Amino acid sequence: MIRLAPLFCGLLLIGSSLISPVARAGNQQYEPLSASVQAALQSAVSDQAAPRLVFASDALAEHWLETMGQRLTRRIPDATYRRDLLTSIHYEASRAGLDPQLVLALIQVESNFRKYAISSAGARGYMQIMPFWNDLLSAGQSNLFHMRTNLRFGCTILRHYLDIEKGNLFRALGRYNGSLGQARYPDLVFKALAQWRYTAPDLKVAELDPASR
Repeated sequence: MIRLAPLFCGLLLIGSSLISPVARAGNQQYEPLSASVQAALQSAVSDQAAPRLVFASDALAEHWLETMGQRLTRRIPDATYRRDLLTSIHYEASRAGLDPQLVLALIQVESNFRKYAISSAGARGYMQIMPFWNDLLSAGQSNLFHMRTNLRFGCTILRHYLDIEKGNLFRALGRYNGSLGQARYPDLVFKALAQWRYTAPDLKVAELDPASR
């Protein structure tokens, strides 16, 4: 029997801990893009403005963060990182004209909020971005495991599919998963979405009663 040196064994254990289990989700399919569409998508992923929450008031923004944070605590225990992730999800989703709760549901199905998840097809990160998008949209220079980069790509891609499908979310989700026309993946996202539904409270109630948060 070959015995591995203790240091080498330690390195193997450290390396394996940095790679999340293979994601369950499928993968986007490569489709040729017209020059105008490619340029528009490249522009969409290039803006690096700081993430921010877009709410009618700071109180409502804080209520959303606290509500979603409670639901995400089990998966992401670190409060600071959890808040940063939620802020970035809300910003990128809103920027792309998407419901932030839909993006949360999609991430749950795609990677279960595992930053370094890799699918059997090679899709990467929270929103399981296929590497070919890197070549199409950023000349292969972007780190698809970087949180905001991954969210920016994922939201831009889903918006692109929604536009192709003229707002049909069922079909857009099928395209996102590489299973267009099949119900399994959209149904999983819709089921997850029920767990992320959010109703904004009355502002006066939220301000006067801290327990309402």
